[in-house]
Amino acid sequence: MLRSLIGAQKCLYLFNRTVNNLNNVAPVASMLSIRHYAPPTHIKQSAVPNDSGTMAQVKLEMMERLGLDGGYQPVPKSREHLLKYQPKLEDLPARAMQDSFTSAIIPLSTNRSLQDKYVTYLGNVRMGRLLEDMDIFAAWCCHKHLMVPQLPADVHLPYTFVTILVDRIDFSNTLASGTEDIRLSGHVSWVGTSSMEVVVWLEQMQNGSYRKLTRALFLMAARNATNTTAAPVNPIKPANEEEVMILAGGMDRKRRRQLICAQSIFKVEPNDPEQSLMYELYKRTTPSDTMELNKRILPPNCRWMSDSYQMSTIPSFPENRNHHNRVFGGFLMRTALEISWAAAVLYCKTRPKLEHIADISFEKPVSVDSFIKMTAYVVYTKLNYVQIMTVAEVLDTHTGNQVTTNTFYYTFSAPQTVTEVLPRSYHETMWYIQGRRKFEYSMGLNKT
Repeated sequence: MLRSLIGAQKCLYLFNRTVNNLNNVAPVASMLSIRHYAPPTHIKQSAVPNDSGTMAQVKLEMMERLGLDGGYQPVPKSREHLLKYQPKLEDLPARAMQDSFTSAIIPLSTNRSLQDKYVTYLGNVRMGRLLEDMDIFAAWCCHKHLMVPQLPADVHLPYTFVTILVDRIDFSNTLASGTEDIRLSGHVSWVGTSSMEVVVWLEQMQNGSYRKLTRALFLMAARNATNTTAAPVNPIKPANEEEVMILAGGMDRKRRRQLICAQSIFKVEPNDPEQSLMYELYKRTTPSDTMELNKRILPPNCRWMSDSYQMSTIPSFPENRNHHNRVFGGFLMRTALEISWAAAVLYCKTRPKLEHIADISFEKPVSVDSFIKMTAYVVYTKLNYVQIMTVAEVLDTHTGNQVTTNTFYYTFSAPQTVTEVLPRSYHETMWYIQGRRKFEYSMGLNKT
C-alpha cells in the first residue's frame, strides 16, 4: 500500500512539473485523456450476426422478449408465471464474448425528430442523451449473452436486468455532431454468478468512416422475472487468447472496485499524504493573527466550496420509467450530467469539455412518482480542470426525508486555468479529498 501511495505522489509530481513547463494549459487535456477505444477486432469480424438495426428496434425487441406491452400501466403486468422457467446455473451453457457482440445505429442523419432530441444549440450532440442509449444498449448485450436451451419457444425471457454501476467513461477529442449517425457496439466482457460486465463503444460517422467518441463499462445484475432475487447467467468460455485477456481484465476491474470501495474516504480515515494536505488547507484558510473559533479566510483567486454548487429538483414521470416502472437509470445519468455541465459552465465562466465520468453507483431504485433533487458540487480543481460531484436524492413528499440514491463524478477541462475551490468545513474537506482521488484516477495518476 505504501509503495502505491509513493508511486501516486511521484506521478503527481511529474504531472505538475510537466504542466508547469507548458506555456498553454489547454493541451494538457489532450495529452492526458488518451484512452483505449477500439472494439476487439476478432469479435467484430466473427461469423456471429451482430447487426441489431436501430436503437428504436432494439427497444422494441427487448420489450417483446420480456413480454411487456406498450403504454403506461400504474400496476405493471404480472410476470410471476415466468418464475417456474427460471433456469439453474448448471443448465446454462458457456458463451464466448463474440456471442454477445452486437451493434445498433442512432440514425441522426435521416431522422429529423431524433435530431431535435439529440442536438445542442451549437449543433453538437447532447452527451446525456447518448448515456441513456448506452444504458439501454448494455442491457441489450445482456440479452444477447443469455442462452436458455430449456426455455420453450413461446415463453418470454424470465429475467430482469438492472444497472449496478457504470465504471469509467472516457471521451476522445472527436467533436460529436448532432446530425450524423452514431453507432453503438459492445459485448459482455466478464460474468459472475448473476452479474455481467458490459463494454460499450460509441462511434460517429464522419467523412465516410466511423470515429471513436467514447467507451464505457457497465456492471449489470440479472434478476428473476419479478425482480425479487438474483438469477444465474451463462458463464464465459473465451474463444481465443484475446478473449482470455479481456476476461482477466474484467477480474482485475472487479478486484479494483472492491479495493476502492473498501478504501473509500467515507469509510476509512485519509492516508498520511492526504492528512498532510488537510493540514495545509487549514493553514491556508486560517488567519494567523487570531484564535477566534471558526474564523476562516479565503486566499486570492479562490472560491469556497459552499458557494460553488448548482441544484435542481425534478419531478419524475412515467415517461422516464424502465421496463419495471422504476425511474430509468439512463434518465438519472442524463439529468445528472446536464446539471453537472451547467455547474461547470457557471464556475468556469466558459464552455468546458467533458473529459471523464468516474464510477456511477445505483444504490436504490427510484419510483416514477418521485421528486429527485440533483445537486452538483465543485469539489476539486487543478489548473484548468474542474471535478464535479453530483448527488441524487429522492424526496419523500409526506415526511420531507431525503434518501441518496446515486452519486456521480465528472471531470471537465476549461480552456484556461480555473479559480481554485477550497473547503471551509471538515465535511467539505472530505469531499475535497474524494474529488482529488477521482481526478487523479481519471488522469491515470492513481491506479487504486
